[in-house]
Amino acid sequence: MTVKTTNPIFEKLGMKYPIVEGGMTWAGTGVLAAAVSEAGGLGIIGTGYWHGEDVRREIKRAKALTDKPFGVNVMLLSRHIREVFDVIIEEKVAVVATGAGDPSPFLDELHAAGIIVMPVVPSVSLAKMMEKKGVDAVVAEGMESGGHIGMLTTMALVPQVVDAVDIPVIAAGGIGDGRGVAAAFMLGAAGAQMGTRFLTAAESEVHPNFKAKILKAKDIDTIVTGNLLGNRARVLKNKMAKSFVKNEVNELQKEKPDAEAIEKLESGTLKRAVQEGDKDGGAFMAGQISGLIHDEKPVAEILEDIWAQATDLMGVVNTTK
Repeated sequence: MTVKTTNPIFEKLGMKYPIVEGGMTWAGTGVLAAAVSEAGGLGIIGTGYWHGEDVRREIKRAKALTDKPFGVNVMLLSRHIREVFDVIIEEKVAVVATGAGDPSPFLDELHAAGIIVMPVVPSVSLAKMMEKKGVDAVVAEGMESGGHIGMLTTMALVPQVVDAVDIPVIAAGGIGDGRGVAAAFMLGAAGAQMGTRFLTAAESEVHPNFKAKILKAKDIDTIVTGNLLGNRARVLKNKMAKSFVKNEVNELQKEKPDAEAIEKLESGTLKRAVQEGDKDGGAFMAGQISGLIHDEKPVAEILEDIWAQATDLMGVVNTTK
């Protein structure tokens, strides 16, 4: 098997490493995205349900730190989506990663502006649909990842998506070192995406409590909330997460379950984790790979070390040296 460690999209972007930063709301700031892109990966700003001007602020922070291409992750269910895309186009962002919806209504204008579109997909059917709509690549994300997740593991999902589409597939979920990146390529992916691994980077602006929680995490220290309501999210275990799961079960045993009451329990919890470090009441969204992370170091070192390990395992020449 010949391993190809690049693809036309990454070549166009001038990336040194075939590694993308996962879109992380509140945690994926312009500073962190700039650090990833400047070091040779593809940084992604996480925007969640932000207003357009909030997105512009982070784009400008990134531009002040790098002249390399970077992207913005967009939640398509956001009621501010129109103004967010207007800002992205005005600011000439290179890449848009999408989640929670269908980006096809916006594809023509994004492509007209020269923007690469890469939706996150949790299934083969959605990947095929996105290819048919005309996206440039897909991120096949397994349930090992932090934040909102699907039902399939990365090991099962990625090769099936690779076999089903002809556009580049970027593997995501449970990737945090060179072994994971090498495995992604063995599964047929054209690149790898990491989110949790960058949360403890020196340039990460998450609260010190968040970094400490990841560094102390063991293999079984994440939990999935929203299993019963269908809005599944992986977070590190704490009082809020355990309470959410318990209340969700109790609510659904009622004759008339109140889904809104459950959803209110997690309202604002991610921001409290990222910015305030609320140990008990925050939603510390992080993947199962947390137990593999034991250090805090600059993004450039993270990428260099991971790619050196990956190329060694794959038996390919590390051209970045």
